[in-house]
Amino acid sequence: MTQNVLPGAPEAFSLFGRPLYRVPLPQEALEQQTLLYEKALEDWMEKPEDPERIIWLGRRTAYLGRYREALAIFSMGLERHPGYAKLYRHRGHRFVTIRLFDRAVEDFEKAAELMIAAPDEVEPDGMPNPMGIPVSTLYFNVYYHLGLSHYLNGDLRSALAAYKKCMKASDMDDKYVATAHWMYMTLRLLSRKDEAERLLSRVEPGMDIIENTHYHRCLLMYKGMNTPEALMAEALEQGALGLVTTGYGVANWYRYNGEEERAAGILREIVALEGWAGFGYIAAEADLKRMGLTP
Repeated sequence: MTQNVLPGAPEAFSLFGRPLYRVPLPQEALEQQTLLYEKALEDWMEKPEDPERIIWLGRRTAYLGRYREALAIFSMGLERHPGYAKLYRHRGHRFVTIRLFDRAVEDFEKAAELMIAAPDEVEPDGMPNPMGIPVSTLYFNVYYHLGLSHYLNGDLRSALAAYKKCMKASDMDDKYVATAHWMYMTLRLLSRKDEAERLLSRVEPGMDIIENTHYHRCLLMYKGMNTPEALMAEALEQGALGLVTTGYGVANWYRYNGEEERAAGILREIVALEGWAGFGYIAAEADLKRMGLTP
């Protein structure tokens, strides 16, 4: 049974060189994820060459915070199945987690190259939403994470190109708001405000959002249907996830509206949290680094 303890070595290093250790899970979540991991391990041991079982073993390992071990599992899978796009997609995700953005870009670009001749498919959730309805597909996830990897690297034009491809796979509201949120921020940072505003034409309060409520709320704020101050108050009430996800959107809003000091304050609040694997957290680190500021 996996124990809820910190490892002797860090899982990653922040962009400022700080060691990032495994964050202990709450006891109930730890027990649930450990059981799921043990089932994935058992399944893989029955058919160790099955690429889908390798993927699930890697995913379940990562949900326990064992990101470097998950990377090794996906890499082992790629040695056996070098043409399997989904292995690149999942390894790329964990390269993002440990801040190796160039490696992530390589993996997502390879996944995009391999998957182009295959039909898109729904990607099952490792941590299902309350309705138990998956809201993403392979195509969506590859281009979404490719865009994010470029964004974190500061290559906004490449990020925009990836998000445009992701938008073609963003047919349901949940996917649309996720893509539009990052694409909007990318366009605003590129000083392409008119293009960014056009993304908001589809955004309404009554959208059918199952999972990406934080992104939806940010887009409504960008559209002028809420204030950044009110949204930030909501985020603080929602705890760490709200601050990481919504807070990052609010920080960006302040930033491209000329209030860099307020933006930096929120970014510092985000990176003071414990959960360092969230995309908003990683993006806050990257922004502070590019702004020449310390956490």
